[in-house]
Amino acid sequence: MSEDKSGPPLPQAGGAGGGQERKFKRRNTERAKRLRQEATPAERHLWRYLSRGQIGARFSRQMPVGPYFADFLCRSHRLIVEVDGFSHDVLPERDLIRDRHLADLGYRVLHFSNEQVMREIEGVVRAIELALAKAHP
Repeated sequence: MSEDKSGPPLPQAGGAGGGQERKFKRRNTERAKRLRQEATPAERHLWRYLSRGQIGARFSRQMPVGPYFADFLCRSHRLIVEVDGFSHDVLPERDLIRDRHLADLGYRVLHFSNEQVMREIEGVVRAIELALAKAHP
């Protein structure tokens, strides 16, 4: 007969001990996937510069953060980059509420217009690099 040397069972997801169960909140990955597939030309253009850690930090696209989706999220530096199109011009108060909420969660949010990304990509990338340097994790 062999002895079980694996040790005690691991605690359940949700934390160590205390007997308290945490409810798992499922992320809306289907919506995130759809947003990635439907990315605007400006988002696709910027992703060429942010993907694979090319500017010194790892970014993810269309990631859920609280009740919102970040166009580009750098978790390690707590930085969110948003590429804003026409809808952001129509309802700017929504962006203010969203940015306040994200700031309360500890994130800094940078906004760039589609036009800036398409016409001034070097300046946009430089602004993101400067924000990363300020955040230094």
